Amino acid sequence: MQGQKQYRLGIALSGGGARGFAHAGALKALAEANIKPDVLAGVSAGAVVAVMYGAGMGPEQIVEAFSGQAHRFSDFTRLSLGSPGLFNPAKFKRYVMGAIAPVKTFEELSVDTYIGVTNLTTGQACEFHTGELADVMLASCSIPIIFRPVEIDGDLYVDGGVLHNMPSWILAGRCERLIGVNVSPVKGLGKRPRLSDVALRSYQLMSKASVPGDMELCDIRVEVPGLEAFSTFGLKNIKQIYINGYEAMKLALQDAGLWLNNIIV
Repeated sequence: MQGQKQYRLGIALSGGGARGFAHAGALKALAEANIKPDVLAGVSAGAVVAVMYGAGMGPEQIVEAFSGQAHRFSDFTRLSLGSPGLFNPAKFKRYVMGAIAPVKTFEELSVDTYIGVTNLTTGQACEFHTGELADVMLASCSIPIIFRPVEIDGDLYVDGGVLHNMPSWILAGRCERLIGVNVSPVKGLGKRPRLSDVALRSYQLMSKASVPGDMELCDIRVEVPGLEAFSTFGLKNIKQIYINGYEAMKLALQDAGLWLNNIIV
């Protein structure tokens, strides 16, 4: 190893919509192994889990925040025809920020956190790790066409998964060890797709292209199986998704020789 790294252990959490609750399960498995990350990087759903975890919510609390009631997609968005996105997810932003209150900034998080986004104005992948959280978190979740872009300091931002759905590129070179968790399989397209289905499918195919290379940057690569059966936006199966993430991380740690020995990588 050349030079001192900024962090000992980093975790990179991919996008994946509702499948992102598998990240909470992965963090639970890490906690049971007495492994605590020094830094998190998240994109889209991974950004939401990273922010909630960094704000002090436990993995189970993150899941319960969305499963305690019969939450639906419409509870967090409103139709926004005539804007550069089919839906306005402002209600989702308010809900997440309410759940982590009084935390409002990156600096208030207990774990250093980086959020990957795509600058739609310049066409570049970029990250935020300081300042106000709300709009950055929302931008990282804003799948193009489905959701309207978010304006930050005069530029428009959308989902970081457009260019890098696995945010390991943000932490590469900063950590002695890096774990990547990918929860974004590509589901098949139905026989009668809607406009939103075509947009989402196109986005998934595009974002998947960079994942293999970004996973190669990780020392431990966790691919959570069995998520293809679950909807990107459906919340009724998030507890099973959580279990899938837990079991995948537990197995990955066992394979790496860490689970029983409680050795921090």
